[in-house]
Amino acid sequence: MRIAVCDDEEKYRFQAKAMIDNMSGSLDTIVDAFGDGRKLLEAFDKRPYEVLFLDIEMPAMDGITLAKKIREKNDSVYIVFLTSHVEYALEGYEVNALRYLTKPLREDKLREVLKFVMDKNTNKKQLLIKEDGEEILLNVSDIIYMEAQNQYVMIYTTHGEHLIRYNITDFEKQLKKDGFFRTHRGYLVSLAKVKRMAKSDVVMEAGDEEIEVPVSRSNIKPLKEALYSYVENSAF
Repeated sequence: MRIAVCDDEEKYRFQAKAMIDNMSGSLDTIVDAFGDGRKLLEAFDKRPYEVLFLDIEMPAMDGITLAKKIREKNDSVYIVFLTSHVEYALEGYEVNALRYLTKPLREDKLREVLKFVMDKNTNKKQLLIKEDGEEILLNVSDIIYMEAQNQYVMIYTTHGEHLIRYNITDFEKQLKKDGFFRTHRGYLVSLAKVKRMAKSDVVMEAGDEEIEVPVSRSNIKPLKEALYSYVENSAF
């Protein structure tokens, strides 16, 4: 899980980061600290965070404005405001804020927030990849499809693309139980992102766009069966 803290006051910024680091107790949790909302916005564009702790009163870009810009890009990130003034609470409804925490932070209140988020993410599987020497955690639910490119695999997600040195067959084995299907020798798709089937392609949903992925003739019937089974098992 990727968490960001943004506060222009250094003591509160590092207090929050240290407390979250201590409470998360997980190697899969990354906590970054920013003193400027514009810097956080730049970082979010590259690799979105799952939880944001935002100070409301910041000189360059206040927390409410920052949250609105974030919401234009992502409607699933958890936003928690840090403030000394509860009168700002009403503005938080505009950006669907999860919680308000007063400064200085209380451990019990912060623990409540982290527990809530972690409980929500318990069933959210993540994939650890290495790109350009950096380890990155991808939410499996964000993956649209994968494409083999010689000795590399291009991973297309709802938040961007990742080219890594890997074998697509190994990904097929890892993700088979998570609703992924090998439509073609060079393609592995998420059944959850399939919008419809065409004659020899499957149309994938990617935000406002549609992407056509080839399906080999021998895989057309197995793909239909996999889709039917996935829909049945996913139904409430």
